[in-house]
Amino acid sequence: MKKGILLVKNNKFKKIKKISIKKLKGFSFKPKNKSLKNGIKIDKLVIINPSFTETILKKKIKNRLELYLRFIISLLDEDDDTDITDLRAALNDLTRYRQIIEKKYLLYLDKKYSEMLLKKIDMLEEELKMKIVNFQPKEKEEEIRRSR
Repeated sequence: MKKGILLVKNNKFKKIKKISIKKLKGFSFKPKNKSLKNGIKIDKLVIINPSFTETILKKKIKNRLELYLRFIISLLDEDDDTDITDLRAALNDLTRYRQIIEKKYLLYLDKKYSEMLLKKIDMLEEELKMKIVNFQPKEKEEEIRRSR
């Protein structure tokens, strides 16, 4: 028995040919949803439509950038609890994310949006660098105990 995939559109059944994913040029990723839908398991998804790819990447980047922004603001606001290692870890993570954007996503994004995105990341990196340079460790209060 031959296995195939059926595509249903307007109550007409059409067969889908096997397509080599390696030949397709587009944005590919592994979906987070690991559940089986009608016995179909999706290991890799390739988006060919440029406008759809750009929309998905903008949404993905926006969510991640907001997460970094909230984290960095919490580090900058909390002067008492902030440690230099937290600041350095945040800076390293942000520079790693910048590299991911430059290597993977800039191919699919328009020039104006990519420039704006890189400027935002630059601003966040500069704030973290200034905080690291101006970091003054909190002096620990020593308990003085007297012996009798």
